[in-house]
Amino acid sequence: MKVAIFGQTYQDNALEYVVELLEELQINGAQVSFEEDFYNLLYKSGKLGSYVTFDHNNGLDSTFDLFISFGGDGTILRAITYVMNLGIPVVGVNTGHLGFLSTFKKEDVRKVVQEFVSGDYTIVERSLVEVGAESGIPEFGDFNFALNEITVSRKDTTSMIRVETYLNKEYLTSYWADGLIVSTPTGSTGYSLSCGGPVMVPTAKSLVLTPIAPHNLNARPLVVSDTTEIRLRVSGREEHHLVSLDSRIASLRNGTQITVKKAGFKIKMIEYTSESFLKTLRNKLLWGEDKRN
Repeated sequence: MKVAIFGQTYQDNALEYVVELLEELQINGAQVSFEEDFYNLLYKSGKLGSYVTFDHNNGLDSTFDLFISFGGDGTILRAITYVMNLGIPVVGVNTGHLGFLSTFKKEDVRKVVQEFVSGDYTIVERSLVEVGAESGIPEFGDFNFALNEITVSRKDTTSMIRVETYLNKEYLTSYWADGLIVSTPTGSTGYSLSCGGPVMVPTAKSLVLTPIAPHNLNARPLVVSDTTEIRLRVSGREEHHLVSLDSRIASLRNGTQITVKKAGFKIKMIEYTSESFLKTLRNKLLWGEDKRN
């Protein structure tokens, strides 16, 4: 069994749980590789031995059986820039607050290995969205995709922007708002949800367009098929606006045509029998806590 381990460089509170994980992996004879920056951070503690490392360019391939992310949902969003289209199943060990993606408690880190080896899990394929522009977006390079959402929003101004929106070349509307979110089912429990968007199960074959603080009060979130090609064009008082892919941001000149569509690959997420999406919904959104239920 080959296992890759990743974490954000500031997640130094993960050390004791990483050590526990390594002990369990050793029991099961696994080959382990660490993301280079995360390894260097943990190695300074003196509690970590010598391990092979990987980065965005080298050391990771489709022969890996498992990719373990230490952190929160944001860490998993970073993790997919390593996994990309390699098809490696991903699981998150949460070292902070309960997330929708990183759901496994750090105290139960040994179970990540034990339940994987015993087969107590299913693989859920999560769709992604990708973005393109007339003149390209150099800041994103080959990482022009997002697991949660693509967002266009205002920059250097408190004024609204106008987001002219087309679906499959047919004009939909122009949103007067702080921005517009194009969310995947996975991202429906993120930024889109906080702006009034619907919750979708991860396997839904849909995208959601959610305006951010719209001035046209009749504007509502819209669910479309994930085969839809979405074209956006932003105008406003400033010369530039922002485009974000999950936590990565670029600046584009107003008037640039932006194309958003489903990416050509999916991310495989591990859903353990003990940690289902519906269980996470109940815990995170406190569904059923109302005593009248």
